[in-house]
Amino acid sequence: MPTTNTDQLVNASLKLRRKKERRFKMLGILAIALALCFLVTLMVSILSKGIPGFFQYYITLSVDLDRERLDPIGDLSDQSLFDGQANKIVQEAIFLKTGATSRNEKKAVRKLLSNGSDTRLISFVKSNPKLLDSTQKLKFALDDDADSYFRGFVKKQTPEKQRRLSDLQIEYLDTMNKSGLISYQISDYLFFGSASRNAEMAGIKGAAIGSLLTLTVCFLISFPIGVATAVYLEEFAPKNKFTELIEININNLAAVPSVVFGILGLAMFINLFGLPRSIPLVGGMVLALMTLPTIIISSRAAIKAVPPSIRIGALGVGASKVQATMHHVVPLAIPGMLTGTIIGMAQALGETAPLLMIGMVAFIVDVPGSVMDPGTVLPVQIFMWADFAERMFIQKTSSAIIILLLFLILMNGGAIWLRKKLERRW
Repeated sequence: MPTTNTDQLVNASLKLRRKKERRFKMLGILAIALALCFLVTLMVSILSKGIPGFFQYYITLSVDLDRERLDPIGDLSDQSLFDGQANKIVQEAIFLKTGATSRNEKKAVRKLLSNGSDTRLISFVKSNPKLLDSTQKLKFALDDDADSYFRGFVKKQTPEKQRRLSDLQIEYLDTMNKSGLISYQISDYLFFGSASRNAEMAGIKGAAIGSLLTLTVCFLISFPIGVATAVYLEEFAPKNKFTELIEININNLAAVPSVVFGILGLAMFINLFGLPRSIPLVGGMVLALMTLPTIIISSRAAIKAVPPSIRIGALGVGASKVQATMHHVVPLAIPGMLTGTIIGMAQALGETAPLLMIGMVAFIVDVPGSVMDPGTVLPVQIFMWADFAERMFIQKTSSAIIILLLFLILMNGGAIWLRKKLERRW
């Protein structure tokens, strides 16, 4: 059968359409590949800088735990231990290892140890009072500059005037390293230390507990209010201009920059109600305001996903509107509500701007014990560390970012697990 002009036009049109589809498919693949390249580059950069931050260099010293010098009052109280000679005892131990005798030599050696060595010794004595009047081998963190030397950031070849370590200090470090006194191990300061200006002593403990307290307040406020609002708007609220205005505002609030919620929290909770700055209670309330639109929108979507037959069946057997909603609709919508809530909480965990506005950027050494104690959170801690000049803070900043990413991954994974665990088939 001869090919007509119409068949030729159809074939040409099909070829052009398939060509465009192949081109569009290739563009999609290229876009995904480019996004993956950026993601891999970002993760490699964070991991290459962050993994070394989980480790640091320590020196092992034989320390004479003289009871009279460490605990002059004799009651092992904080006052007695801090009045003792812990710092001097640690210095004597490193002088003995290095052979430093002159004033200049001792001054050079003292700068190789972390400023928190005496605090570390006091903590050991408080935990092990039975070991007093004995000699024990203890590990002490090296100073940031000494740690940077072993990491290769301080070079011998650099002229002495252009580096922060003198030739004498480098000689001492090399000697102790050859003697096996220097070790490279997981940093206990990173996990159990709090805010510190000394890079080798800085840790995330205070910020992690502050984040936990802040997110707890955020959840306790935002989840019940968000779910109740969603249920009312979706099931009970009359459809009029007023409820339409509320729905529009909720949708708009979901797109408002987070710093605006920080300004609102500063104006309302601190300036108007007089609550203290830098406390997890205020931080949690500010994050709850920011998270509420996300929870309301996701909860309404979960309620809408419940088949109308569930409501009709419940009403048909004599249930009231409230009973049909609370006994049948809400339980089936709970997985979607929890998923939206956890995603909103994960977003709140990574927020910095609103918390900066309410003063949670303050330098706080103590670990918060309640929602009314001054504290900070992980993103703000990362922000503060990134601004410090010491080289070791670069690695600790990347390490804290890795820990924050792990928290976010766990929270999102928990949302997926909860959804599958609680999901019901109908």
